[in-house]
Amino acid sequence: MLPSTSRTAATTAPTPRPRRAPGPPAARLGTTSSPPASISTRSSAGNLARRRADGRREAAAPLPAMAPDRQASLAFSNDLAHVQRALARLLEDSPQAVSANGRLRSTESLQHDTQSRRKELLAAGTCDEYHPSHGWRTLPHHMSKAQLWQAMRDEAERDAMGEPALASFLYSTVLAHASLEKSLAFMLANKLGDDTTLGAVQLVSLFDSAYERDPDIVDAAVADLLACVDRDPACEKYSQCLLYFKGFQAIQCHRVAHWLASNGRVALALALQSRASQVFHVDIHPGAMIGRGVLLDHATGVVIGETAVVGDNVSMLHHVSLGGSGTGDGIRHPTVGHGVLLGAGASVLGPVVIGAGSKVGAGSVVVSDLPSHAVAVGVPAKVIKRDLCTEPVSDMDQCLDYVI
Repeated sequence: MLPSTSRTAATTAPTPRPRRAPGPPAARLGTTSSPPASISTRSSAGNLARRRADGRREAAAPLPAMAPDRQASLAFSNDLAHVQRALARLLEDSPQAVSANGRLRSTESLQHDTQSRRKELLAAGTCDEYHPSHGWRTLPHHMSKAQLWQAMRDEAERDAMGEPALASFLYSTVLAHASLEKSLAFMLANKLGDDTTLGAVQLVSLFDSAYERDPDIVDAAVADLLACVDRDPACEKYSQCLLYFKGFQAIQCHRVAHWLASNGRVALALALQSRASQVFHVDIHPGAMIGRGVLLDHATGVVIGETAVVGDNVSMLHHVSLGGSGTGDGIRHPTVGHGVLLGAGASVLGPVVIGAGSKVGAGSVVVSDLPSHAVAVGVPAKVIKRDLCTEPVSDMDQCLDYVI
């Protein structure tokens, strides 16, 4: 038998209220929409039909705030395709079809061969003014490695005095070391060390060896630090990126794993990749090639496949996937050019090329090549703007702007 308290609770349980049927989706600010009609349990068939008709009209409103239904999505896609065809005809017939920088602003500029353009899209640009899509370059406001390390030590000292609870952590991770690479090796080893695969002492020795034998790994880490402070408004100081940003930490772990794989130590590289995936929730195959000045903002769920190539100055948000296609040998994963911005949840699948200086909207799925300096959104992703005048990674703006 149930205890008396249970019987009382069972007998006095309130009767669940009937769920109210949802009204039509709300339209965006600035559009006119009627408030949803009240739902009555005694509604007649005629009223129900009228409400359904009103709901369909509301769903077809431009750019609804809520997710549109299938009919509204098809209508929106058809309208966008019509606008793009009209623009293509207009540009082909217009004498101003060539932009100021000489690129043809027609549908022909969207066509290029993947293999022949792969190196070109990753090559530096021809403009005299520096742009992130030209590749990594140290800028006048950037610190040298020695200056950067001294700035990080000063930041750690101030934080230790201001927050005594962190004093021991800051001393052991930053202040107790003589160089940036020593601090980085200690920090990564303590993050990744465990009792079953690789201990922290083994990992410190491994990272120290990699940094000593290949100084380019440390130079790339410096570029990543500078890029994080330049592009992430939430990053207020260099030590913050080093100590607390798992996207930066995951990239540095991958750089060592890639160095191991390149030197024939594939088994150890795969073990390091597996441990990094467990700790950071970022899965980057040791075979992937990643440039300098790369920012993984938030980083959770980022996946980069074995044959992927990521250029310099690339920024990607959380849940970005650079996935493969097929099971054969050769290139199966994407090539991402310099200065590309990949929005949150974007997926790039197969051996496609994303041209330098392009932007892929959040949640888009890219399955074909994209030209340089373009904006692409949708499933599958379609180019909605070409010849961008701004660099997407400079302002980190994930919004899309239609050109009509």
